[in-house]
Amino acid sequence: MAYMSEEGYKKLTEELRYLETVKRPEISRQIAEARDKGDLSENAEYDAAKEAQGLLEMKINTLKKTIGEAKIIDESKLKTDSVQILTKVTLRNTKTNARMTYSIVPESEANLKEHKISVQTPIAQGLLGKKVGDTAEITVPQGKVSFEIIEISI
Repeated sequence: MAYMSEEGYKKLTEELRYLETVKRPEISRQIAEARDKGDLSENAEYDAAKEAQGLLEMKINTLKKTIGEAKIIDESKLKTDSVQILTKVTLRNTKTNARMTYSIVPESEANLKEHKISVQTPIAQGLLGKKVGDTAEITVPQGKVSFEIIEISI
């Protein structure tokens, strides 16, 4: 089962629709064009198109499975009394005083550029259940880091 936000679910279904309605026919056309060029045993275009088709079908199947197993989290029922999935948490590194804000999201929605970290990461795991004012000792590749939770929001 894959937990996800409504937004993440919509993105996956839109991607699936695009792959099925745009990319699949496009690759089918490429295969047909390559087939029309004659001898398939020495046709690199045909081989490349067939390989692309295989990869596309694999991706479509993976998306279908993920969507089928998805459990959408009702964001209206989220509380901000402690850190949980789909909350936004502002932290202060107790050593450097650096502040950062992250949204704790399902694995499929993680994007560090958007400050969205997977609930599976060591940082998120160390923050889950903590409240404003709590300090979390988290082991990261560089060693132990201590974060104070400044704010929790949605």
